[in-house]
Amino acid sequence: MSTIALLGTGLLGSGMVENLLAKGHPVRIWNRSRSKLAPLVQQGAVAAADPADAVRGAARVHLVLAEDTAVDAVVGQLRPGLGRGVPVVDHSTNLPAKVAARFAALRRDGVRYVPAPVFMSPANAREGSGLMLLAGPQADADELTPLLAAMTGKVLHTGERPDLAAVHKLAGNSVFFALASAIHDVFAIGAGNGVAPAEMLKLFDVFKPGAALPWIGQRVLAGADGPTSFELAMARKDARLMQESAGSARTILLPAIMAAMDAAIARGLGHADYAAFVHG
Repeated sequence: MSTIALLGTGLLGSGMVENLLAKGHPVRIWNRSRSKLAPLVQQGAVAAADPADAVRGAARVHLVLAEDTAVDAVVGQLRPGLGRGVPVVDHSTNLPAKVAARFAALRRDGVRYVPAPVFMSPANAREGSGLMLLAGPQADADELTPLLAAMTGKVLHTGERPDLAAVHKLAGNSVFFALASAIHDVFAIGAGNGVAPAEMLKLFDVFKPGAALPWIGQRVLAGADGPTSFELAMARKDARLMQESAGSARTILLPAIMAAMDAAIARGLGHADYAAFVHG
């Protein structure tokens, strides 16, 4: 099998290396903190002295770095060892505007930079499961998707716009953060009523709000012009009951939601669909 290089062996990167090694790939690795290389070397990976050494002779290069500053620095260091036409697949979570600028600059210079952020935990990386996004030319997607699918389970080509995968990655993470805050508020409602968090979570064994995300997205898109299924004024009443029920327990989302609902009702949207409150 051809050698694969992976630069950035934190939790996610280490999981990817373990997956590649388990599939029989020779893997060359580099990390700024050298101590993180030792466990992977024990499993068969080869530690490189520097980024250029890591990518020299590799058929494919993977970057799993913190963000744009590290990506730019490491790409600059690896280029002397990079073979012509070798894809540099970047799994880092980056700023879309910088991804677009980096893509344009590197492609002009003949570097085949491929933005490919992931929705994967370290366990997903070791197992080869999860979701990888890929942006850029269709030819790259056609060639790389079968190879990358072995690392992630599912690869979604977001299209030829090079920054779109980065946009989607940040959007997905924003939903994770919002859901974590929402669950905190669920626990606060439970705390205000003497119900333990584990008991509060039992509701979601049956009630699956995640399945409603596409429907909610359409409601938000329609705003005050969409059909009313749940009046905003009634939703504001429910939000008040939630906050009162939480008592002294701190909530995160509810105060901001109630303020936005009050502003929308003041604009005369009390009879509109509840999702109208998100439009300023």
